[in-house]
Amino acid sequence: MKVLKFGGSSVADGERIRSVAGIIARAAASEKVAVVLSAMKGVTDQLIAAARAAEEGTGAQEGILASIRAKHFDAARLLFGPADQSPPLTSLAVMCNELEEILHGVELIRECSARTMDLVMSFGERLSCVLASAYMNAKGMGATLLDARELIITDEHFGAASVDFPRSYSLILDRLARVPGIAVIPGFIGATPKGVTTTLGRNGSDYTASIIGAGAEADLIEIWTDVDGVLSADPRIVPDAFVIPEISSEEAMELSYFGAKVIHPFTMVPAVEKNIPLLIKNSLNPDAPGTTIAAAAAITRDTSRPITGIASIDGISIVNIEGGGMMGIPGFAARIFAALARDGINIIMISQASSEHTICLVFRTAEGERALAALNRELAPELVTRRIERFELLHDLLIVSVIGENMHGTPGMAGRLFSALGTAGINILVIAQGSSERNISFVIEEKNHTLALRTIHAEFLAPHVQRHKARAG
Repeated sequence: MKVLKFGGSSVADGERIRSVAGIIARAAASEKVAVVLSAMKGVTDQLIAAARAAEEGTGAQEGILASIRAKHFDAARLLFGPADQSPPLTSLAVMCNELEEILHGVELIRECSARTMDLVMSFGERLSCVLASAYMNAKGMGATLLDARELIITDEHFGAASVDFPRSYSLILDRLARVPGIAVIPGFIGATPKGVTTTLGRNGSDYTASIIGAGAEADLIEIWTDVDGVLSADPRIVPDAFVIPEISSEEAMELSYFGAKVIHPFTMVPAVEKNIPLLIKNSLNPDAPGTTIAAAAAITRDTSRPITGIASIDGISIVNIEGGGMMGIPGFAARIFAALARDGINIIMISQASSEHTICLVFRTAEGERALAALNRELAPELVTRRIERFELLHDLLIVSVIGENMHGTPGMAGRLFSALGTAGINILVIAQGSSERNISFVIEEKNHTLALRTIHAEFLAPHVQRHKARAG
């Protein structure tokens, strides 16, 4: 069995849904298929905006709802002939009317709770699945629309619900075994044991595909998006970036955490635990081979490639804490981390000199000022007594991460990296490397973003660029 997941750009309109149906039909010709669909591109954002407008009483939700309705109706009219339009249009109209009633309730009480927001957001995936499954059936593909809320059971943490895996896997395996043709499942949503709609958080549709694949004991999970696969670097910055044929799940997690356009690391966990490979494919270019993500032992390692890829996170700030009073004081770092945790501030990177005279903390810029305020409150006595000399907040920075399984145990990798950056005149402010040696991350000024990525790519991957171009030619 194979699970195919299509993102919002893949089902953005009627033409895209028609193309996706063709991909599904080819897959279903040779094996059993389950399909997970996202909302049409932009619809989830529209649903959130509509709920907020209703809560604020602006009336803007009416125009937003009209736009959502028109988007789906236009797609239906394109996909179905005049004689076949009535059933899908009726189904879409019923759902849009239900959504309108919910928004009217929000407007009346001027409140949109997290529970209600989850219900509102669920309509995006449900609408696209109603439309796509109706089209597939009109083409004789034998699609069965399933309700993800009857398959994926979660807790009541609305907005980012946690899945009850044993119970969900049992439901998925039993239900899919009874579907004779293609199962079509809305992504992103689940339900509590009482049937209350929940959502699975960021990249929830990818997560749904991973859960369905794990529960159904699938052989492969295909994630269809709008890129040819996992790239060695951001092609907007590095024109020579190329598609990586195979990467380990650990490498994929590292790359996606540091900003590469890959499947979100959290969503891979169910598939990784069941040893199910994932294949990243492009619905706009279905003939492209894509990138396979699997356990390190299951992929063919290209030992000639020193690194796998380069990723980066912009919009970074650092706080330097300096002071001789930190040296040899047990629990000092714990106080810092506890103070930041109380304010809900996430630390991306940490670096501390062995002298314990300085600690460097790396944050998203949006959290930099809050972090500084939290530290000033927590360490006010130390500032007065001069145990802490000062805090320094720096903005306009960038994290660059160099990632690859082949870096492990290879002498001279860090030296080669920093030598190349030094030759290019790039100053490094902070460095961090995990003991796995799979990742070297460092902070530089944002103005050096393009130069840094191109320098690293040329230093480590130039021969592979030529090989890739030769294959493409």
